[in-house]
Amino acid sequence: MQTAAFLALTLFCQAGDAGDSPAFGAEDMDFFEKKVRPLLVQRCFECHGGADEKHKKGGLVLAQRESILAGGDNGPAAVPGKPDESLLVEAIHYRGGIDMPPTGKLPDVEIAVLVEWVRRGLPYTPAAATSAAKKTIDIAAGKKHWAFLPAMMQPLPVEPNSFRSDADERNEFRSTWAGRIDAFVRAKLAEKGLSTSPPADRRVLIRRLAFDLVGLPPSADELASFGADQSPDANERMADRYLASPHYGERWGRYWLDLARYCDVGEQWREGEGQGWLYRDWVIDALNADMPYDEFVRKQLAADLLPGAQPADNAALGFLGLSPTYWKELKLDHKVIKQVVAEEWEERIEALSATFLGLTAACARCHDHKFDPISQRDYYALAGVLASIKLEDRPMINADLAAAAKAARDKVKEIQKDVDMLAATKGLGAEDQRWLDELRHEIDELKRTPHYGTPVAPGVAEASIAVLPDGEHRTKIEYKPGEAQDVAMQIRGSAANEGPLVSRRFLRVLASDPARTFQHGSGRLELADAIVTDSASLAARVIVNRVWEHHFGRGLVTTPSNFGAQGDRPSHPELLDDLTARFVARGWSLKRLHREIVCSATFQQASARVQGSGFSVQAEGNGAIPEPRTLNPEHSAVDPDNIYVWRMLPRRLEVEAWRDAILAATGELNAAVGGPAVDLDKAENRRRTVYGKVHRRELNDLQRLHDFPDPIAHSAARVPTTTPLAQLYALNSPFMHQRSAALAQRMVREAPAESAGRIQWLTQSLFGRQATTEECASGGAFIAAAVQDGASADEAWRQLCHAYLEGNEFLFVD
Repeated sequence: MQTAAFLALTLFCQAGDAGDSPAFGAEDMDFFEKKVRPLLVQRCFECHGGADEKHKKGGLVLAQRESILAGGDNGPAAVPGKPDESLLVEAIHYRGGIDMPPTGKLPDVEIAVLVEWVRRGLPYTPAAATSAAKKTIDIAAGKKHWAFLPAMMQPLPVEPNSFRSDADERNEFRSTWAGRIDAFVRAKLAEKGLSTSPPADRRVLIRRLAFDLVGLPPSADELASFGADQSPDANERMADRYLASPHYGERWGRYWLDLARYCDVGEQWREGEGQGWLYRDWVIDALNADMPYDEFVRKQLAADLLPGAQPADNAALGFLGLSPTYWKELKLDHKVIKQVVAEEWEERIEALSATFLGLTAACARCHDHKFDPISQRDYYALAGVLASIKLEDRPMINADLAAAAKAARDKVKEIQKDVDMLAATKGLGAEDQRWLDELRHEIDELKRTPHYGTPVAPGVAEASIAVLPDGEHRTKIEYKPGEAQDVAMQIRGSAANEGPLVSRRFLRVLASDPARTFQHGSGRLELADAIVTDSASLAARVIVNRVWEHHFGRGLVTTPSNFGAQGDRPSHPELLDDLTARFVARGWSLKRLHREIVCSATFQQASARVQGSGFSVQAEGNGAIPEPRTLNPEHSAVDPDNIYVWRMLPRRLEVEAWRDAILAATGELNAAVGGPAVDLDKAENRRRTVYGKVHRRELNDLQRLHDFPDPIAHSAARVPTTTPLAQLYALNSPFMHQRSAALAQRMVREAPAESAGRIQWLTQSLFGRQATTEECASGGAFIAAAVQDGASADEAWRQLCHAYLEGNEFLFVD
């Protein structure tokens, strides 16, 4: 029995104070809901659910944390937070004594989940019992949740100063405290007894604009012209310049690819020829064209089903087409493979709901969502859509031409096997050699087929999946092209234990008509339409919040992919609603949203900096270096996390912007837009990092050491970390040594020969400011000491360039 796996094992739960209820963070609760609870439901609750005596075997009830801590007949087995001291962990690892389950070890993945659960201190959400008294989801009450309400423009807070009229749109963006954003922020600051920070100086502001909008440092010409331009609309015009740049799409496209779990190289068992970079380029091009966000959503889910769809639109289907896949060993029983397929549905529902709706709908796979008004039936209504599509390469050209090209490629693969066999044969006879030559000639002819080399995009097609038995303990998977299907609920998340069929439809709490089901094919297009119509306010709130987060370092909602009951409430609810309502009213334009944000006085505030932080030195136009400003102690005491945006936060560059800025500084950056991915380890790779090859199962060292998201799952936000390995990469990697040498060579070509002139050139080129007298003196002393110690002058300057590239002032944007 499955429950045997946990029967004796869970008899050893820690005894303790039943009232002990430590506070767990949202991440821990999310881990329990997604990973631990399904295990408990599937493996344990049949014997330990606690509904009656039958479900209290060994005296143990697993329905609440308190009953787990009270323990069973055999005493404590888990020490919260200490897996190494827990008998539970010892038992599931088969380390002697009691080995559980007795019929064989649990799969490694399940062991890892339980060990992590103990390490986290046994987080457990309340009321997890599976008794018959099941709570019914109140849809009417659920619709009253703040994130599900219609977004409407808000009245401006009453302020002593007058604000410009909405009708005068140009003035709305003036760099004063006159914009709508500024009105809401300033009112909240006044409410909290806080005040704004002074404006940032122009050097800081243009660097902030450049890195935020295009992910590259401003050029010398841009720095000079912006510094000299004292006109009141200088900031707006510079923002427009960056928003019009093709590099804008590269910068903001990478943020989207984090959500879409993008990769260039998928699982080794993945079939097909689809090139992931076509989806990446589609995202970049769509953002550069300012494609309305509602259209952006529709095309990623159903580009092929939209009226007037063109073959080039198929690239948009990579959001689903690049979904992770799991190995399906067809020598196993079909019930096992059904479970694997169900795991894929769960991952895709998680990516869909989190990305577009900011909801954790996948939590409803095994049971109704414990916090949000999302039922298990809702989950399987969405699963039916995914059960009615097949991951399939999609052509970017006319179907007939694509079919002929594919037939030629398939024939080449078939012939190539014979060519390889003959070529490996020693001592070929004359007849075999003639055959080999004929085969090679045939391959050459086939490769002349029109559009033979035209890449195909990873996408999806309408086809329902069937997982069927194929003899004893064997499975076959069949697809029915053009057909759709509803799927059965899986009781407790088990594919082997099916319940009633559920019609394909949208989430009831968000649907304008909860009874409406999807009638057209898989329902992909109907689902996409529902996201941007029925739940337009929620979908718009989510993307507006994501944009705000990337500009300010934290979102108005700090759980960007969870707008549900367990997510954080917005710090500025009126501002979020006002921005969202106007975003939709203005045609879902992301560029207009960016422009309004970066042209606000809120965005243009200075960052108060701690003395001696390493990236706080400024230079005014005359080269004077003022003392670094320090944090306002009163404001820091009230709002240490800058929730109310009384200043701008210094932010570390993501790995892509950092690497791109290095290449820009050395003059080596290849600014070409689009095209196939290039391995980041290749010494000759000078392309922007967004074009670096991403392996789903094995990240490049540069990515892995610098907080690049794991492309195996949706990534809500990157969490910057500071680790010794990252610093060692900066110190010792071939990339950094090569770039510092290139920077030194550029310096020799462009800078004056004397030491002070070179240091001025370095400081101006990398930081956009003049070097101080002290910096010139210390740099010259370093060069002299290095030469005295035996280094050549070239090597000494390379070392100094290296130090500049890995320093905090280069790594952080103020």
